[in-house]
Amino acid sequence: MTEGYRQKEHKVAVKRYVQTMDLKDDPQLVAEYCRRHSEEHAWKEIRDGIREVGILEMEVYLLGTRIVMVVDTPLDFDWDSAMARLATLPRQQEWEEYMAMFQQCRADATSDEKWQMMDRIFYLYD
Repeated sequence: MTEGYRQKEHKVAVKRYVQTMDLKDDPQLVAEYCRRHSEEHAWKEIRDGIREVGILEMEVYLLGTRIVMVVDTPLDFDWDSAMARLATLPRQQEWEEYMAMFQQCRADATSDEKWQMMDRIFYLYD
């Protein structure tokens, strides 16, 4: 999309996390994974839980079978404690188990085991 994606404006300073994962190399599974993440089909409890632990915005991008997740949070956000709490919220474990069928991972892998945190290697240095 060469027009870009408009970003939300937040009333607080934010920090960003970027993670990646590979999906199974099956066009039908990739299409269903995308459908399950659409506004119409994404589980409300999952979106609510993401917000409840303090995440301001979460986006997932796709190229082939590679997905990249971008997460914006307040500066005082603690990733490890938030993810531990998120794992206990309604339907989260069910969602993780269901999504595993699309992902290149063990069926019982935790979110932390599936998603690999990426290192930022460049920004405009301002």
